[in-house]
Amino acid sequence: MNTGPALVSILRQGDTLVASVHTALDDSEMVRFQHDLVSRIGEHRARGVIIDVAALDVIDSFASRTLRSIADIARLRGAVTVIVGIQPEVAISMVRLGMDMGDVPTSLDLEEGLAYLARLNDPRQGRHG
Repeated sequence: MNTGPALVSILRQGDTLVASVHTALDDSEMVRFQHDLVSRIGEHRARGVIIDVAALDVIDSFASRTLRSIADIARLRGAVTVIVGIQPEVAISMVRLGMDMGDVPTSLDLEEGLAYLARLNDPRQGRHG
């Protein structure tokens, strides 16, 4: 039984899930996070997913691939994923190592991520605004 602090919190805000990663996750924790988040997408019929990685000072290749995989799975389940909060030093390291988030949208912070999803869901702009 885990009695320590939560490594990740997943909160619902309307039809959006906000997953905040609070500390670095090892590979097995990353896979568990992926499973939990994908389950919640179906459970809550989420249309948007925001993954906040602001607390991370490193995003390795496995974490990067897993985040892209979460976004692909979410898309197949009808939800758009936005990664928010990538620290400047982390972004620099990712670029130097040739890693990126693929076609997964990124935003500076949670507020901008929510605004991005709101623009996508604006009926005046269509689903892909």
